[in-house]
Amino acid sequence: MILNVYKPTGCTSFYMVKNIRRIMKEKKVGHGGTLDPFAEGVLIIGTGKDTKKLTDITHESKIYDAELKLGELTNTLDPEGFVVEKKNVPLLDEKKINNVLESFLGNSIQIPPMFSAKKVNGQKLYTLARQNVEIKREPIKICIDFIKLMDFKNNIISFSVKCSKGTYIRVLGKDIAEKLNTVGSLISLKRTSVGSFSINDSIRMETLEREWKSLGN
Repeated sequence: MILNVYKPTGCTSFYMVKNIRRIMKEKKVGHGGTLDPFAEGVLIIGTGKDTKKLTDITHESKIYDAELKLGELTNTLDPEGFVVEKKNVPLLDEKKINNVLESFLGNSIQIPPMFSAKKVNGQKLYTLARQNVEIKREPIKICIDFIKLMDFKNNIISFSVKCSKGTYIRVLGKDIAEKLNTVGSLISLKRTSVGSFSINDSIRMETLEREWKSLGN
């Protein structure tokens, strides 16, 4: 079974997988693309034999809505870390911001952040980061299909972006801030789609559990 589940903020993707195992009494459960604890939105979960389909689903393009706070950089590039740098925010308008956002369209490379679930030599980077260890990370190829400014006020840029597998929106946010001659970190992130799976069709865990039990499982 392939499930389009809504992951709320404050929990890990693994927590969602663990709950599906409990609800469905299914040992073989996996997800198609990690969402950070502070992020919310579409998390595709596969059970049983359908976990094999997750590889293809993971390679699908994804769409995110993000909020980037300018002027403060955290060590995790998101609200879960602590501020490591502050910088004045220059006078900006929508035209300047749009020009910078559009400069990211197309193919480019990105260096994965230390605070990520990506594995290097068998170790998750965030495990090393928590030990204040930083190692060299190989750049990865990414593609930004579209990026659109949604709002700008109080030094917070709200934008929507469609991107390829492996794109870190936290890194994109940091890079956007740098091109605007300041620093910045994400304060919110919502994944609204994974391929053909939309947030509008996603199901919350409590609803899934209730409906699963109503079927006599």
